[in-house]
Order: sequence, then structure tokens, then C-alpha cells
Amino acid sequence: MILRANDQQKEQREKMRGGEGVISLTHLVPSEKLFHARLVARLELPVGASIGKHFHEQEVEYYIILEGEGEVTEQGKTFRVGVGDVVITGPQEEHAIHNSGTIPLVFLAFIQTL
Repeated sequence: MILRANDQQKEQREKMRGGEGVISLTHLVPSEKLFHARLVARLELPVGASIGKHFHEQEVEYYIILEGEGEVTEQGKTFRVGVGDVVITGPQEEHAIHNSGTIPLVFLAFIQTL
């Protein structure tokens, strides 16, 4: 199966999960094509933008940082992240991400259902 870039759904979300700014999402795989997952997307956070604190009941979320740098908060602790880093957040773990860099923070996000 090949999913063409021209067919990918794009959207903008303002103050995502209570965060700041407008986030750009590109859904790389439509929901009806996902197996044991709820999301496969490319996200772009402008400088200063964030996705607010949230958790997933029975899911694991993966972020793979492609461009820029930022800060991830997990379970009340903040960590710097940059290109090539992978963030894995398990079920019932609270997390957030913030672009604290000087260029857009771009990453892939995968939400796996358990």
C-alpha cells in the first residue's frame, strides 16, 4: 500500500490540549488504515507553541524529533529534546511538549493502542 503525500489530511489546532499557539498536523495515515494505532502524524510547532499536559488511558505515544529543539515534560520533570531524539510516553503518564528553540519544532507522533 502506498499513501501519497497529496492525499494526506492537514489541519491546524489552536491551543492543542491547553497549550499555546497554533499547531500544524499532517495525518500521514488515515484513521481507517491504522492497525493498533490511533494516530500517525507529522506535527509542526512554531517557536513558543506547545501541546499542553495530557495523558493517554490505554495508549503509548511516540515522538520522533525531526527538526528544531524543545522541552518535553513527563511526570513533572522537564527534558530538552532535539533532532534524532525519541520520546516514549506510556499509558497513564502525563506529558507535554513546548518549542523553546529558535526554529519550528517538527516531529512525528505515533499513538499506539494497547
